[in-house]
Amino acid sequence: MRIRTILVVIGVVLIALFAALNWSAFMAATTLDLVFVRIEAPLGVIMLGLLAGVILMFAAYMAFWQGNVLLEMRRHAKELQAQRALAEQAENSRLTQLQETVAADTARLAGRIDELREGLRTEMREGVNSLAAMIGELDDRTKRITGS
Repeated sequence: MRIRTILVVIGVVLIALFAALNWSAFMAATTLDLVFVRIEAPLGVIMLGLLAGVILMFAAYMAFWQGNVLLEMRRHAKELQAQRALAEQAENSRLTQLQETVAADTARLAGRIDELREGLRTEMREGVNSLAAMIGELDDRTKRITGS
């Protein structure tokens, strides 16, 4: 139990104990003036009744307040859940978009690599052909110089 609940229970028990110990004084008849009417009644019992009424009204107010708080918490929880679902959906959308971007970039890079590879092969063929031509020319020169 919370400390406030314990204090309220202790207060009610102390009031009940006080009323029980002084019951004869509570039951003593007294003349009461109710503005237009005078009556004879036990003032202590009337005051205890008023106290009990105030306590009941306070308890009803607290129950109503707690019910409103619970409803408000439930509403906030639903809103939070809806916002969480929207955030997850947005995150999934961003992930899908990122996957598509990565796939497109990968395909573009693969195309560029193939293009560079073909360029390198062409340059290598040209280099090999050029080297073969130079070797052939050197071979021809050597043959002419040596006379064979």
